[in-house]
Amino acid sequence: MKVLKGQDILALGFMTFALFVGAGNIIFPPIVGLQSGPHVWMAALGFLITAVGLPVVTVVALAKVGGGMDALSSPIGKVAGGLLAAAAYLAVGPLFATPRTATVSFEVGVAPLTGESPLALFIYSLVYFIVVLAVSMYPGRLLDTVGRFLAPLKIIALAMLGIAAFALPAGSIGEAQPAYVAAPFSQGFINGYLTMDTLGALVFGIVIVNAIRSRGVESPQLITRYAIIAGLIAGVGLALVYISLFRLGAGSHDIAATATNGAAVLHAYVQHTFGSLGSGFLAVLIALACLVTAVGLTCACAEYFSQVLPLSYKTLVVALAGFSLLVSNLGLTKLIAFSIPVLTAIYPPCIVLVALSFCSSFWHSQTRIMAPVMLVSFVFGVIDALKGAGFELPGVLAHLPMSEQGLAWLVPSVITLVGAVAVDRLLGKPSEALA
Repeated sequence: MKVLKGQDILALGFMTFALFVGAGNIIFPPIVGLQSGPHVWMAALGFLITAVGLPVVTVVALAKVGGGMDALSSPIGKVAGGLLAAAAYLAVGPLFATPRTATVSFEVGVAPLTGESPLALFIYSLVYFIVVLAVSMYPGRLLDTVGRFLAPLKIIALAMLGIAAFALPAGSIGEAQPAYVAAPFSQGFINGYLTMDTLGALVFGIVIVNAIRSRGVESPQLITRYAIIAGLIAGVGLALVYISLFRLGAGSHDIAATATNGAAVLHAYVQHTFGSLGSGFLAVLIALACLVTAVGLTCACAEYFSQVLPLSYKTLVVALAGFSLLVSNLGLTKLIAFSIPVLTAIYPPCIVLVALSFCSSFWHSQTRIMAPVMLVSFVFGVIDALKGAGFELPGVLAHLPMSEQGLAWLVPSVITLVGAVAVDRLLGKPSEALA
């Protein structure tokens, strides 16, 4: 029976970590650290739950069912599961996350040298997505190209930045913004959504499993075990990166008090600490981090859509890279503004799906539980999204429990879960109900 060597397992863990650490992972913690001030570690705790805990749990859940999101969502039916999967793949693929990797790496590393001209962004993104296209064409080599080469470079660069954040703080911690004074934990929790890591985990599950299979491992038990180990390695790495970036942001008040996004905080810190050499270092770090994630997302999306559309994997890679190139030229600010309400709407049912997948042995029918709870979480997630986007809502909907924290979906989902479990107990096993 084929097994992975220790160095292969480590490379798999590095690959998984490298796939996760992209644009959002690097730009959101510094701005949360800056804006939360003295409440930074309470905000960090909320952030780590949605940006580390949930992705690792998602990788474990997917490993248990063989890596595919369709297997995980089967209890809610083929159509609903397919729609959720398509929404998740499109959100972390060509609509938001993949284009964002190009715009973030441009704005942090290249724009300070070339200026914010549309032509410079187009030329950079064109070269960027040609590289993404070339690497994504051969998904079987991901463990070698990413796990053994690109990921270690990325980890070394992030380690240098993390050590500097603690050893060379740029200044004192400033005052917290009102939102973080009122509810630092829930603010951090919601900001963790923006990294898209849980959606990314739903998408990367199949990439991780295919990387294991590319080494000749066929045993489902071993595939599950290796995927879980890879998820845990990635989780530890993510937590260390986030903690150092929170520290970097919190101590940057003296040099970046007016910054409106994490890219600006990072650039100010690196410029202050390392000078012009630092700008070059940051450009390489961000480009590496974003490039690896873009490759992983493109591979995963092409893999998924090649199974549901009459198009080949390589054709889809070309289409996805081309579409991502077009969207990336909208610019970072527009991309983030447009993505927030969409993510606020689709995150709750994804969280519910992953959480309930671990509890299937507690009830007679998964469909009776998952379908209503996920539907309710989605409906109230849409309400959260509309409110966040600035729409005027009727009085009752505007003042739902935990609405101010962006968690209006939580209480209705728990109530629905209790009711669904009671109905499931009354009806018994599906076969008995039919008899």
